[in-house]
Amino acid sequence: MIRTKTTPAATAMRHRSMNAVHALALVAATAAPAFAGGAYLADFPSPALDRWMYPFNPTPGARIAISTFGSTPGAPEFDSRDGQMIVGFDTSAQLPTGLGGALTVTRCVLELEVSNNLVFTYDPTPDPWQAFLATGDPERQADIDAGQPVECFAVGFRNGFTAQTFAENTPYAPAGTSGLLPGVRNAFAAGFDAQGATIDVSQNPRQRFQAQPMAIGTVEGLTPGSLVPGGSIMRFELDVDDPSFQAYLQGGVSAGRVLLSVSSLTQVVQGSGPFPSFIAKEHPNVAFGLSRPARLVIEATDGASCASADLNCDGTVNGMDLGALLGAWGACDACDADINGDGVVNGIDLGALLGSWG
Repeated sequence: MIRTKTTPAATAMRHRSMNAVHALALVAATAAPAFAGGAYLADFPSPALDRWMYPFNPTPGARIAISTFGSTPGAPEFDSRDGQMIVGFDTSAQLPTGLGGALTVTRCVLELEVSNNLVFTYDPTPDPWQAFLATGDPERQADIDAGQPVECFAVGFRNGFTAQTFAENTPYAPAGTSGLLPGVRNAFAAGFDAQGATIDVSQNPRQRFQAQPMAIGTVEGLTPGSLVPGGSIMRFELDVDDPSFQAYLQGGVSAGRVLLSVSSLTQVVQGSGPFPSFIAKEHPNVAFGLSRPARLVIEATDGASCASADLNCDGTVNGMDLGALLGAWGACDACDADINGDGVVNGIDLGALLGSWG
C-alpha cells in the first residue's frame, strides 16, 4: 500500500506517464496490505477470469484469444453486440472490502493486448447507434470515420447470477435456450439508467438508444484509421467521475471483485470480418512472458478530501499548516508539505499555502 496525499502537481505528473504508474503499482502489489485508511494504488497483472461471451463458444474459459464484434447490422437474431469479452479481477488482497461509498476510486485503467495483427481499424471515438442500422432504415446514419470503437462497460446479470457466482465456465444462457435469441445471455455488457440501475446494452442499436461506455479503447501513438498491430496495448481509462460508474466500481471493490465487459459494434458479415481480438490469460505466450493478459490498475482513497495546502486536513489553512510546512523545509520526497510535488519544500510551497489561507 502506498499512502500519500494527492496534490495537483502530483496528479499532473502521474498522468504524464502511465509507465511510472505501473512501476509504482507493481511495488504496491507486492506490499503487505495494511488497510488503515488513506490512498491506495493497486495493480492486478492478470484477471481471475476472462471469458468469451459468444453463443457458439465451445470452450468457455479456455480460449487463448477473445474477439469482440457485432452481428450483421439490422439482423433480428443474436445480440447486436454479439461477441463480448468479460474480465474479472479479485481485488481484496490489495484494496479494502466493505467500505462501499466510503472508498472513492480516483483512477481505473484496464489494459488488453491485441492478438491479431493489422486486421481491424483503430477508432478511438464514439459512433452513433444509427450507424449500425440496416441499409435502407430511414434512421440510418453513415459512419463518418473508419472503424468502430472498442468499448468498456460494466457487467450485468440475469437468471440469478451475480459477480460472485459467475465463473469462466458458467453457461452462456439457460439450458434449452437458443443462442440465436437476443437478450438471453447470463452476463452482458451493461450501462446504467437514470436511477443508476444496470441495463443491457447488447442490443442498443436495435432498441435505438446510445450506449454510454465507461471508456473507449485507445492505443498510444497510433493514428485513427490505421490498422492495429498485434502486440499493441489497448488502454481503457474509465470515467470515474460519472456517478453511476463510480458507484459500480465502489460496489465491486467493496465486494472484492471488479468485473468489466469489453465489446464492439465492429461491422461484420456472418462468419467473418475484420474484428479485434485480445490475448486471454490461457494464451501460451503468457506463460513464457511473451504476451500479457488483461491488466487492471486502480487508484482509490478512503481518506478525507481536502485542499492541497490544508496539510492536516482539518478544513482550514492556518497556522497549524504553516508550522507543518516550516518543519518540513528542504528536500522532502512525496510528503504533504511539498505542495507542488517537486521534491523540495521551499518558498513556492509557502506561497501556495499563504495564497490558500483561511
